[in-house]
Amino acid sequence: QVTLVESGGGLVQAGGSLRLSCTVPGFIFRLYAMAWFRQAPGKEREFVAAIDWSGGSISYLDSLKGRFTISRDNAKNTVYLQMNSLKPEDTAVYYCAGKYGSVSDNDREYASWGQGTQVTVSS
Repeated sequence: QVTLVESGGGLVQAGGSLRLSCTVPGFIFRLYAMAWFRQAPGKEREFVAAIDWSGGSISYLDSLKGRFTISRDNAKNTVYLQMNSLKPEDTAVYYCAGKYGSVSDNDREYASWGQGTQVTVSS
């Protein structure tokens, strides 16, 4: 189990953009499929996007396709989530997570988690 470190959250107006980053210490990053999840107040944690170790396999929550983009830089041990055209309903705590093997939208399969970063979108 590895502790991941997220950054990039904040307050933004509707229609704006944010880029979240998540850094994974050590060589393990290159073995990990990485994902972003989010949890809004009073709601269950929700899958956002995932990317495999090579970047060749990417998955998104259908409703976010076209607005959110996940990417990774293996040289920097970092995964990103670019969020555009943000809406108030995107307000949530965003978590990055890592797992061995292929991408998944099931949070129970992810062994390593970050502490979360708050994203607030004002109307």
